[in-house]
Amino acid sequence: MKYSVLLLSLLFFASCATNKKVEEARAEVQAELDIANQQLGDAGETINDLMAEKDKLKSELSTSKTTMNLRAEQMEDLRAQLADVKSQRDKQLDQVGELTVLSKSANENIKETLNQLESRDEYIKLLQAAKSKADSINLALSVNLKGALEDGIADEDIEISVDKTVVFINLSDKMLYYSGSSNLTARAKEVLGKIAKIIENRPDLEVMVEGNTDNVPIKTAAIADNWDLSVKRATSVVRTMIKDYNINPSRIIAAGRGEHNPVASNDDADGRSKNRRTRIIILPKLGQFYDLLDPATASKK
Repeated sequence: MKYSVLLLSLLFFASCATNKKVEEARAEVQAELDIANQQLGDAGETINDLMAEKDKLKSELSTSKTTMNLRAEQMEDLRAQLADVKSQRDKQLDQVGELTVLSKSANENIKETLNQLESRDEYIKLLQAAKSKADSINLALSVNLKGALEDGIADEDIEISVDKTVVFINLSDKMLYYSGSSNLTARAKEVLGKIAKIIENRPDLEVMVEGNTDNVPIKTAAIADNWDLSVKRATSVVRTMIKDYNINPSRIIAAGRGEHNPVASNDDADGRSKNRRTRIIILPKLGQFYDLLDPATASKK
């Protein structure tokens, strides 16, 4: 009995001692586990920081590459500009060299040029005198021609004027043409006959027939617009003067100006009526003027 109690006591104390050690070991393990968890958390934060730093470095690297590419393109542009500047410089140097050669050549010829000026001055004076004489003759001819025309075809629908050496005969459309067409009236042919007779007797004159309209649009089966109408009317006058009155075709020109050369406002009926006209322009032949440029004939004009 006594041994049994002793044995149980020993077992009890042994059991208590074992439980104490187990608890102490468990506490130590838990402490180590807590430390490990803390270290694991710290390691996770470190990893996150490192990943963020990695992403930042990637972004900076991408930006640096883009900047480098831009710098490379800028360098290429600068190289191209430099090459162009060098090319321009080389061209300018070549031009300077050519100018130097030209200036030398000019200096060699300058004496000869100065020597020619005196004879040219004399010719210019002769030319000016000849032109003044020709203008005076043409002006007198124009005034006489105006008098002859007015004497033969006095009419309110006909206006005759002289500007310098040119005679202008303005003929109203209502006297020349049937409304909205290029067909000539009987009155028109009578007037054109008198004008043609005067022109035929003066072979030293040229004639231009110029058609003009108002700005009212027109479009028919035969006429496209005012341009077309003005040309057709001028052509009708020219054909009549050539066919019926034997005017040399080489002396007469047909032209149309449509609505684009008005002499009055198109805002009212009276102005539009003035703009609807055919103008016969009588002027000295251009060849007579060019003859003045010939030293051999200038003094004879």
